[in-house]
Formats: sequence, C-alpha cells, structure tokens
Amino acid sequence: MKLTNPETIQESEKEFIDTINAELDWDAIEKMLLDKHGFVVQEDVDYKEGNLVVHNNQIAYKFEFEIKVPLSVIFNREGECLDISTQRDEPDEDIEPMEGPVDEMDETDTDAAPKVPGKAGEMASEIADMISEINKEGE
Repeated sequence: MKLTNPETIQESEKEFIDTINAELDWDAIEKMLLDKHGFVVQEDVDYKEGNLVVHNNQIAYKFEFEIKVPLSVIFNREGECLDISTQRDEPDEDIEPMEGPVDEMDETDTDAAPKVPGKAGEMASEIADMISEINKEGE
C-alpha cells in the first residue's frame, strides 16, 4: 500500500539536492582541491548529479561534477616524462622559459639563433645548432 505518490517524493528530493547544490561554497571547495590535489579549477564546473547516500554509516550528500584543470607535461627528446603538473600559477624553478619567439628566425639563415640570455640562451643556441645540422643532412 502506497502512502504517497513516488513522483512527488522524487521531485521533492531533486529540489532539495538542487537547493544544497546552489549553496555550495566554491571558494572552500577550490581551496580543498588546491591543498589536497595541487590544482585550481579552470572555467566552468559542470554539475552532473546529486544524491543522498550512506557514507561510513552516515547519511550524506554526494555531488558529481566535471571540472577542467590545467595540465602541463614536460618530456625530453627521448620521449621520457620529466615532469607533469596541474599547476601553472607558480613558475617552476627548474625551467627557464626561452624569451622571444623561436619561430621568428630567418628561415634562410639556419645558423641564426634567437638572442636569449642565460642558460636558456645556451640551450636555444644548442637547439638551433641541432636544427641546422639536421637541415644540412637533408640537403
């Protein structure tokens, strides 16, 4: 014997879950993601579903979301992964970004390398030399 309409219960539960979802503190959630997983949420968060669950013998609420996170992958010329990170806010002290666009080199002068100071400049020069050797082998 039914005591009420099941559709009414389901509609009320959905409204209740939607109300909780609307009140979530995303600043706190983003802080926990950063502290626990080391990444920040990028752009929009897609809400998938919410439900009542039993977790560790307690009634709880489970919300499912899809989030976009930054991903940075560094690998060497042999294809081996050197670093993988989901943070882009703080520059990695092991990486010296090359200044100036490399693709602006005069294509007719394969020995020319962009002028980049410091260790990055030395590496840029080595890369330019390697490219020059490869181009000369292909002639």
